[in-house]
Amino acid sequence: MGKRIDFYNDPTAPQPNSLVPSVNVIVTNAAGDVLMIRRSDNDNWAVPGGAIDLGESIPAAAIRETIEETGITCEITGLVGTYSDPRHVILYTSNGEARQEFSIVLTARAVSGEPTPSEESREVRWVPREQLAPLLMDRSMRMRIDHYLTGTALPYIG
Repeated sequence: MGKRIDFYNDPTAPQPNSLVPSVNVIVTNAAGDVLMIRRSDNDNWAVPGGAIDLGESIPAAAIRETIEETGITCEITGLVGTYSDPRHVILYTSNGEARQEFSIVLTARAVSGEPTPSEESREVRWVPREQLAPLLMDRSMRMRIDHYLTGTALPYIG
């Protein structure tokens, strides 16, 4: 598996060569803990997510990606926001794809399953909200989680 390298407002970043609609999901359990994965491609913590496939709706992609990466089945409950900053470029070293950020972040509640690592997630666990801050993650993921935790009534549009 190749690596994922995130660049933000970096003059050394590669020129983007793709724009892929994707989804991230902030899944919570009954205790209010957040489902987090440690990514296999960069070792950062993140919420589950990935590309939306042709013929798939946004909620269906969110549910599928969550199951694939974590073993947890979830139900979509809301919208945190949209994230499409062209200054954020993601390089996938396995194929040379340099992707401009484009992500829709949803909220969900866990319905069933047990946290289970996958090829994309070396670790999966429920993290209490007060323990999220010290986790190593990319600035864009931190921003998404912070927007969720602040709980504003309107979704973030950016």
